[in-house]
Formats: sequence, structure tokens, C-alpha cells
Amino acid sequence: MNPKTLVWLGLGVGSTVGGYVPTLWGGDLISFSGLFCSFIGGMVGIWAAYKLNQMIDG
Repeated sequence: MNPKTLVWLGLGVGSTVGGYVPTLWGGDLISFSGLFCSFIGGMVGIWAAYKLNQMIDG
């Protein structure tokens, strides 16, 4: 898989999952905590995609 595609996929999935995290404690999706968790989730998704790409390429 193309590394750029993998990173974009990681960003999308990570930010989506991170954006839903505040709802676990009763927060809103569109709030400061939602945006912050979405940012953190996106960064974690990019990191995971980068590591996955390294494992695939060997």
C-alpha cells in the first residue's frame, strides 16, 4: 500500500475515534475537548500508520 494513503487513512481513523472519546464522559463532539482529542487521535493514527508502513516494508 502506498505510504501516503496509509498515513491519510491513519489520520482519518485516528481523528474520528479521538473525536468520539469525549462522549465517554458526557462531553460534546464539537467542543474544545472534542477538538483536542481529535487532534491527539490524528497524531496517534499517523504514528501507527508510519510504524505499520515500516513493518510492511521491512
